[in-house]
Amino acid sequence: MIIEYINIFSNLTQHKENEVVEFKKAENSFDFDDLGKYFSALSNEANLRGLDFAWLILGYDEKKHQLVGTSYKNGEGALNNVKHDFAQHTTDGQTFREIIPIEVEGKRILMFKIPAAPRNIVMKWKGIAYGRDGESLKPLNQSKQDEIRRQTPEPDWSAEIVPDATIDDLDEVAIAKARKMFKKVHNRISAEEVNRWSTEEFLSKCELMVNGKLTRAAIILLGKMFSDSKLRPAVAEVTWTLRDEKKDVVDYEHFSVPFILTVDEILAKIHNLTLREMPGGTLFPDTMKQYDDYTIREALHNCIAHQDYTLRQRINFVENPGFLYYANGGSFIPGTLENALATNGPQRFFRNACLCKAMVHFNMIDTVSRGIKKMFTEQMERRFPMPDYEIDNDKKEVAVLIYGNVINERYTNLLKDNKNLTLQDCISLDAIQKGLRIDDKIAQDLLKRGLIEGEAPDYTISLSVAKASKQLPGYTKVKGLERDKIKHMVLQYIQNAGSDGAKRSDILEYLQDTLPIRNTKEQNLRMLGNILSEMATAGDIINNNRLWYISIKITTRKSSSSRNCD
Repeated sequence: MIIEYINIFSNLTQHKENEVVEFKKAENSFDFDDLGKYFSALSNEANLRGLDFAWLILGYDEKKHQLVGTSYKNGEGALNNVKHDFAQHTTDGQTFREIIPIEVEGKRILMFKIPAAPRNIVMKWKGIAYGRDGESLKPLNQSKQDEIRRQTPEPDWSAEIVPDATIDDLDEVAIAKARKMFKKVHNRISAEEVNRWSTEEFLSKCELMVNGKLTRAAIILLGKMFSDSKLRPAVAEVTWTLRDEKKDVVDYEHFSVPFILTVDEILAKIHNLTLREMPGGTLFPDTMKQYDDYTIREALHNCIAHQDYTLRQRINFVENPGFLYYANGGSFIPGTLENALATNGPQRFFRNACLCKAMVHFNMIDTVSRGIKKMFTEQMERRFPMPDYEIDNDKKEVAVLIYGNVINERYTNLLKDNKNLTLQDCISLDAIQKGLRIDDKIAQDLLKRGLIEGEAPDYTISLSVAKASKQLPGYTKVKGLERDKIKHMVLQYIQNAGSDGAKRSDILEYLQDTLPIRNTKEQNLRMLGNILSEMATAGDIINNNRLWYISIKITTRKSSSSRNCD
């Protein structure tokens, strides 16, 4: 994969900068705001030229045609933070498609893959749209903005007519259920009036039939078994899979249209166990289901509503011990999970608008962006782990994990007893528990309130929370031992090594159970390197040919101590 990007970089450097390619030296740093302006400009220019993406390259001097390398945002965590932070300031939470570090002739190069602005949407950075004029970066002129806004939106695949489909291709039971749910949603229309509508009239009012012709959405929701063949090459299927503790497949089944009926069949497969009485507090009933009915249904409905059926992929629904996994094809329309949770008004864009409207009519989803937020709220009220979203816009896949077990019973009780915790607090603490990144502003608030500690991005639950929730052993493993204690252990190990000396890698192996469990091996190696440097500066140890030895100072001190004892 890296070879592919090295080749792309090589090809880009063969040509001069243009409106969709920008090179910057950025040897040590690059202004975050400038990065945002270039994102907006290159995204808009890619849209105007009918391209899928543009490139911003750091670490290359285009004027001298020279590799200079860059240390900007070194490390995977730092690059992920950039993608996350970007989404807070761009139109619809758009961010980089990818940020790819490569090495060319020993120099680190950063390649920012910037998606084109969506059709008829101008990409802005902090409310201002930027563009290119030759090599210059400037606000996008009005004529170019108008050109983008005049673009027709992406056609709605689900609204397209199925030429050879007729009423005979629809399931009568599915239509009957659709009428029933329609009356429930639209209770201001009398049931008698809805009953008087012919099937064609009913479908037309639900926008599933246009001028006597059925849409693809009609087949997906109401089509008879096997009628989905008229959607080919698109695929409208859901695969349910049951896995055991070893992740081996125990059972599976494929489900097709009509989805308004088969959703119930799919969900009936779930082994939704009744949990025993939960300890303490009054928020829990005596017993409760492993999974909240609304949450598991909403997650599946979202997959059906937002699936990109043109990708020819099945929707995957996997039941694992302790959690459910849902995955559908297509990019995440809100851009980021934060955008989805923060939105209070109606959602602006839909992949399958016709399908979504019909599902609203049938009480399957809503269009007010409450669904995802409500899923999180339900898990919070149950004091279960929050849903985990896995969004990969490059592979065009969105997945969500719904957990059916508590994080920690004592931790659960702590959350129950603290009525001052908001949904956002619980989401953030849940993320900390899982070792995930949280927003800097939220982190600062939690730090002030004594709920977390540490430094970005390596926050942990605070010592007080760990003690209150009886998680001190886990807290200590995550945090690692105090630095002074680690130094004492290092000193003991090097002393035991004697004249043979101690390698840093061997010291790391000796300390592996005492360093922060959340860190990668590379992070702990760097941490150990800093500790060894501090100890060397203090005169406790010395380095010779990459081996560490006890210093004469320490040896003299120990000898003096022994003589005094004599």
